[in-house]
Amino acid sequence: MNEATTLPNAVDLPIEGMTCAACAARIEKQLNKLPGVSAAVNFASERAHVEFDAGAGAVGTLQLVETIEKAGFKVPPQSLDLAISGMTCAACATRIEAVLNKLPGVEANVNFASEKASIRFRPGQADAASLIAAVRRTGYEARESTSNSRAAEKARKAAAYNAELKRFWISVVLTLPLVAQMGAMFSGSHEDMLPRWLQFALATPVQFWIGWRFYVGAYHALRGGSGNMDVLVALGTSMAWAFSTVVTAAGLHHQHVYFEASAAVITLVLMGKLLEARAKAKTSAAIEALVRLQPQTARVLRDGVLVEVAVDSLNPGDIFIVRPGESMPVDGEVVEGASSVNEAMLTGESLPVAKSVGGKVYAATVNGDGLLNCRATGVGSHTLLAGIIRMVEQAQGSKAPVQRLADRISAIFVPVVTTIALVAFAAWWFFSGDFTNALVNAVAVLVIACPCALGLATPTAIMVGTGRGATAGILVKNAEALELAQKVEVLVVDKTGTLTQGKPVVTDVVPADGMSSEQLLHAAASLEQGASHPLAEAIVTHAKQMHVALSQPAGLRAVPGKGLLATLEGSDYALGSPGFLAEQGVAVPAALLAPLAGAGKSVVGVAQGLTLLGLLGVADQLRPTSRAAVVRLQAQGIEVVMLTGDNAATAAAIAREAGIAHYEAEVLPQDKAAAVDKLRAGGRLVGMVGDGINDAPALAAADVSFAIGGGSDVALEAADVTLMKSDLLSVADAIDLSRATLAKIRQNLFFAFIYNVLGIPLAAFGMLNPVIAGAAMAMSSVSVVSNSLLLRRWKPLRGK
Repeated sequence: MNEATTLPNAVDLPIEGMTCAACAARIEKQLNKLPGVSAAVNFASERAHVEFDAGAGAVGTLQLVETIEKAGFKVPPQSLDLAISGMTCAACATRIEAVLNKLPGVEANVNFASEKASIRFRPGQADAASLIAAVRRTGYEARESTSNSRAAEKARKAAAYNAELKRFWISVVLTLPLVAQMGAMFSGSHEDMLPRWLQFALATPVQFWIGWRFYVGAYHALRGGSGNMDVLVALGTSMAWAFSTVVTAAGLHHQHVYFEASAAVITLVLMGKLLEARAKAKTSAAIEALVRLQPQTARVLRDGVLVEVAVDSLNPGDIFIVRPGESMPVDGEVVEGASSVNEAMLTGESLPVAKSVGGKVYAATVNGDGLLNCRATGVGSHTLLAGIIRMVEQAQGSKAPVQRLADRISAIFVPVVTTIALVAFAAWWFFSGDFTNALVNAVAVLVIACPCALGLATPTAIMVGTGRGATAGILVKNAEALELAQKVEVLVVDKTGTLTQGKPVVTDVVPADGMSSEQLLHAAASLEQGASHPLAEAIVTHAKQMHVALSQPAGLRAVPGKGLLATLEGSDYALGSPGFLAEQGVAVPAALLAPLAGAGKSVVGVAQGLTLLGLLGVADQLRPTSRAAVVRLQAQGIEVVMLTGDNAATAAAIAREAGIAHYEAEVLPQDKAAAVDKLRAGGRLVGMVGDGINDAPALAAADVSFAIGGGSDVALEAADVTLMKSDLLSVADAIDLSRATLAKIRQNLFFAFIYNVLGIPLAAFGMLNPVIAGAAMAMSSVSVVSNSLLLRRWKPLRGK
């Protein structure tokens, strides 16, 4: 390779499917066989760094991807978010989306409300530069949107808003004299208050300077083979201005001029756009609030010295100090100290959580009254807060199925409205013979029609709903999940960790006749203190809570699946199931055993020699809120079904306590998904709530899945909705939020449809002045966004 005549390219490619270092070596070998390629594959990071010749006829990124895939591995699609400027209505977003989706290997969603494009593309077939270029070819500006560029985007939007605001006030000053004479016209006088040359002088800068943005937008739309709001505004106002100019220039004093209509429409539309921009900015307030939560600096212990550093410079393993009242800079683990931490900003739970050595802390949560030394475990984009922000942005950028109708209408809206305007113009001119009146009515049709309200109806409600959910500890993966959640008819709940605490505790201490509870606990906990299984931990924990002193056993011998034998303080002891004690010749009275076994509890018996000391009842207790949650879900019209791998007696006891009529016991993890499929086969929409790795297949099988926040990463990844609180009431809250959001979407779509369905015919039949029509059009999208913002009042109905 001639270094002097070629330009090297470099690319990092993610690789899936590597299981060992040999896989990485094999891929590296295959890549390095390609001409002009130098590759290094890192098994730990699962990425390939490839440098290759960018000269003519050289290897391209697509060939690199194909080589990796021929070796038996996969290069997954990559994601990219673009911030787009210049869109004026939903038709613009539809056009950009269509252009991007025509590119090979590209799947794009363009959100008009958030002014962003969410794109998935296959490496080698597209890249950031080609995607940005495709957007720019349609006449819009695009740039990569990342967490680091958020502040710059906000500043850019603020600058653009301020510039538009200045132009708007100039437009108001120029338009007010023109509009002032409309009062005289409405009173019956048709004499011009202002000379026509002055009207022309005032209206022309509004038309071609202030309104130039509409001409630019219309040009780009028409060049791309489609129409948008700019086409309607530019066409309508140009017709009014051009007619008035001809009348003025020709000295046709008997004809009325409509300079006030063209200028007023542009001013009013511009005002509507400014109000819309302000309202849209509020829809992303939840994201902004989350971003502001994280502190900018942290106190870090380095080489024994406490220094204040930027949060961005923290590395995993750094020891950071958090004083009372301060926020956690990153995710970490407490290594020294004890305190309570307010996690309401992440979970929505108002009660502080106690933290001690070994406890996990999260970025942006607020320390209470203790000093904490913590070790950083998650920094930068790897904190829980960053993950929440990503998930909310992902949901806000996605499309709900209910939006498809609005998208289809937006795509044909402008041609249909233009046709209606032409028909109205021709009909009025033909039947009345009045060209001026025909022109005015056609202009009114053009300016009242607007696809903006249709395009904003769904995404603004989704943005506010998902943002409000995030502040309440409800994280929605995408808009489709938010829409489907309100349709759930059957909710399948896992028992352990979902309905129950997920941790067994001693619920009953039943000493035999002549024995004390302290004797029984002393023996049981002393024998179990070296064991690691959950029942043993529950017994030892309970004994410590009761301040029972323990002794050290000797000669301990475990009998797998049954119990153990040991010597304690010189006497022989046996501990285990009632059946195991019976095998040792110990009599267990039915009167002691029956109540515990009947309640579905695990029973542990303790005997000294052949003398029974008593029985312990151990159970995974129902969460305090589970019964209230089941009642609330049933009140929402949802049937709650419990699945568990526990025995029938335990399942029946928990179901009875929770108020669940339908349950299935002894369901193996691999069979939970089949049970969900069976319920779905009945034609009902099924939701699933779980928290463990074994719940992941069932979560994936459900129409809508909810993962309890304290659960495993696998469960959280498989779920459509993540609940930060380990509480079934959060599921009821999520469904309530879904219903509230969809209600707002339906209201918005109704307003948008009814506005156009009523407004366009009224204008076509000559019942609307163009200025009134322009004002109505400007306010239509503002009213839709404002209605969506009412969702910010939604609150979780805790405990109801």
